[in-house]
Amino acid sequence: QVQLVESGGGLVQAGGSLRLSCAASGLTFSSYAMGWFRQAPGKEREFVAAISRSGGNTYYADSVKGRFPISRDNAKNTVYLQMNSLKPVDTGVYYCAARDPAYSGSDYSTSYEYHYWGQGTQVTVSS
Repeated sequence: QVQLVESGGGLVQAGGSLRLSCAASGLTFSSYAMGWFRQAPGKEREFVAAISRSGGNTYYADSVKGRFPISRDNAKNTVYLQMNSLKPVDTGVYYCAARDPAYSGSDYSTSYEYHYWGQGTQVTVSS
């Protein structure tokens, strides 16, 4: 079955960096655009970043643009989120997700278009 397994979360001070990884199995990874979402305590899940199937196009929420580059390695079936200049407001559970190939629109931020989800990894940024 399809599995998405996130890793790399943890506790970091404001201004620090973390690199999240999401290892995929059970699917043809290169056929799926991939996204990262996050959910802060008491808030709804929100879009963070996404990357096209080839990796040639990336998309970001305004709140992380310029700080959280997303990348992928199709040979390793892995997508990454490099998180730099972290702020306390970045605290939350971070989820990776695989976008249903049936969706081809240019808006990658819609969570219902993502068919498979990981279990999440906690990121906590202290002030």
